[in-house]
Amino acid sequence: MSNPFDFLDPLVELENKIEELRRLSDETGVDMTSEIESLSKKFEVKTRELFDNLTPWQRVSLARHPLRPETSDYIDHVFEDFVPLAGDRLFADDEAIICGMGTVGDHRCMVIGQQKGKDVHERNRCNFGSPHPEGYRKAMLKMRLAEKFDLPIVTLINTPGAYPGLQAEERGQSLAIAENIRDMFDVEVPIITVVIGEGGSGGALAIGVGDRILMFENSYYSVISPEGCATILWKDANRRQDAAETLQLTSYALKELGVVDEVLLEPAGGSHRQPLKACEIMKDALTRHLGELEGISNKDLRNNRYEKFRAMGSIAE
Repeated sequence: MSNPFDFLDPLVELENKIEELRRLSDETGVDMTSEIESLSKKFEVKTRELFDNLTPWQRVSLARHPLRPETSDYIDHVFEDFVPLAGDRLFADDEAIICGMGTVGDHRCMVIGQQKGKDVHERNRCNFGSPHPEGYRKAMLKMRLAEKFDLPIVTLINTPGAYPGLQAEERGQSLAIAENIRDMFDVEVPIITVVIGEGGSGGALAIGVGDRILMFENSYYSVISPEGCATILWKDANRRQDAAETLQLTSYALKELGVVDEVLLEPAGGSHRQPLKACEIMKDALTRHLGELEGISNKDLRNNRYEKFRAMGSIAE
């Protein structure tokens, strides 16, 4: 199987050369500052050139990078005084969705995000970021709690899609997703949604109905994965790159289509290279948008949210 990150090989090669020069300089005492600076400048130029010309499929690959910051990372570095909240009061606590109250800037808010997991054990517990229906019911329960205490809601999307297994369907997966989409339109507090990695299908949209939709530059948001689309359209999952082009799933394409309100520019080389910088970028964006939304009445929030989504996909005669 081919390496999905082989397009990053030129950068890795330059990084290795820079590290080797630093190691030799430390070991031998020879001053190699000029050589290291020259290679570092070359690395910066190469990084800009590469990331300015990424294909949609390459952005999908970056959205899936194993070192990309997850919901738990943003909770740790963006939200202060985070208090986790668990359970859907019906069946179980789904670890694929993290909920809790935290503070960003001067704003106390409810945080709801999808979690893939960082190691094998956590990924199994989180079902690789594919929530069960109890996860979506937990999310809606916490949204209603936020509404009761007049707290704005921040949702972080990072899922390949809702879990499609038999047990999830038996417990009402499609109903849980549909109810969340319906009920989020009626929530009478501000909702900001941020796509931090993968935004797959209804599994993403179930926590994605917001007053402001933000996307990190190298994330994707789509009705279906490129592999799934290629399998359906061409009966060949290997045509995933063609599907990624066709789906218009990148942040810039969705901004142009009016689906996304703002593209959050990532640190040089992607969020996985500088996760703390990515957290700063999110914090600044959330603080700004929460400030803009806090003066809007509950009635206007609901009406504006409804009209926002009604306008998506309108056909010009």
